[in-house]
Amino acid sequence: MKKIAFILFFGILFCSLNAFSQSEINQMDAQGKRHGVWKKNYEGTTQLRYEGTFEHGKEVGEFKFYCEECKDKPTVIKKFNGKDDVAEVKYFTIKGKLVSEGKMKDKDRIGEWVYYHEKSNNVMTRENYSNGKLEGKVITYYPSGKITEEITYKNGVKEGEDNYYSPEGVLLKKLLYREDQLQGQAFYYDAFGNVVIEGFYKDDKKHGLWKYYKDGKVVLEETFPKKDK
Repeated sequence: MKKIAFILFFGILFCSLNAFSQSEINQMDAQGKRHGVWKKNYEGTTQLRYEGTFEHGKEVGEFKFYCEECKDKPTVIKKFNGKDDVAEVKYFTIKGKLVSEGKMKDKDRIGEWVYYHEKSNNVMTRENYSNGKLEGKVITYYPSGKITEEITYKNGVKEGEDNYYSPEGVLLKKLLYREDQLQGQAFYYDAFGNVVIEGFYKDDKKHGLWKYYKDGKVVLEETFPKKDK
């Protein structure tokens, strides 16, 4: 009897503590705003969808977001400072590998964002955002750390030079964009930095005279657009 009473006592105590714990989350303040710790599961499951803390309707501190197959590894972590709508954000794979990180204001990316190579912690891409749109240079790197490509954006579209490099750092392509289209002189180089093709783009298409080189000499010339025969 004592053993049964002991089990019943701790069973009741556990249920009471669990009920108390549940009553401490997902609460509203007097104005009907979310306040305190909040946790939500995917419907019909025990898998967390998100968890974090609100202060009278405003996110503060760390929020973790999970996918339906994530178990205890979040795919997104946001850290709020409680002063404004800016959050430090990190994205992860389902296995917990860091994919990218930067800042967001509401749903817009702002400032520098960094992306990482799939099989290492080395930086793959650095880019900058203004009001959710790409602005300035986007630089992509080989796993070795050498630059793969440098391209410039303005208000979310390509605007300016696009330079592409070999793993050894040799310039292979030099292109020019205007309002997200190839416009102007274009150069292509071999692994030793010698020009092998040069021409001109207009409205994203080859235009005018294009020259092809071998051993420093022109071996072929083409004019675009080509006339129908």
